[in-house]
Amino acid sequence: MKKKYIFFDIDGTLTDNATKKIVPSAQKALDELQKNGHFVAIATGRAHYKARPFMESVHLHNMVCCGGNALVVNDELIQNIPLDREQSIALYHQAINAGYGVLAMLDDSIDLYGIDDTFVKQCGERQEPTRYVYDQNFRIEDAKDIYKLYISVPIDEEDCIPLLKEVGQLRFVDAYLTIQHDRKKDGIIDMLRYIDGKAEDVVVFGDDTNDLVMFDSQWTSIAMGNAKEVLKKKADYVTDTNTRDGIWKACKKFGWIA
Repeated sequence: MKKKYIFFDIDGTLTDNATKKIVPSAQKALDELQKNGHFVAIATGRAHYKARPFMESVHLHNMVCCGGNALVVNDELIQNIPLDREQSIALYHQAINAGYGVLAMLDDSIDLYGIDDTFVKQCGERQEPTRYVYDQNFRIEDAKDIYKLYISVPIDEEDCIPLLKEVGQLRFVDAYLTIQHDRKKDGIIDMLRYIDGKAEDVVVFGDDTNDLVMFDSQWTSIAMGNAKEVLKKKADYVTDTNTRDGIWKACKKFGWIA
């Protein structure tokens, strides 16, 4: 059996959106894939600190995270590249001057830094564990690294911040915009260089529009049955939904598990 390098998105692919837990048949597939000698990894936009507990809980040891700019190989974080510094500083000030709240992620943790609570007043608390660190003397220029920015700008007001057109971004909720790397494909390529793998042997599984970037013609792309239509159209193969054993069925169909 030829070794494959198989990368899985988390939410809606490995996990049931209703329970936020891995689908049992998906866990079984991960175990069997590893047993059969395949390289199995997570591919997620989540920050390393947030994605690692899930990676460990499903018995995996490799991961592309932080939108593609961080790599975990054999449980070791070997890369975590921050955002472009000058661009991020300029964007931060442009958003602040336009009247929007901005929070900055400066390290691999739940801490977010800002001058005040404008962000929370404008769009509410974030729906994930966050420790807000406010300091009226906060200067983004003093930060050693900038990993993400969160800006409380509504969808219909994004033109008020011209620099948004030049940066990687994702909008997971309507209330605010997340400035982060959106280069899962590049992260996978970085991983292949490190482990000496070939693109033609890569397989990716995904379900949402943020997975579009890693659905590439160099390798096999599989969309879940519950995936967005735009992703299904780009996929090489569409399997069943994640909760109807889509991952298990696809892996059996292609002979990666017995």
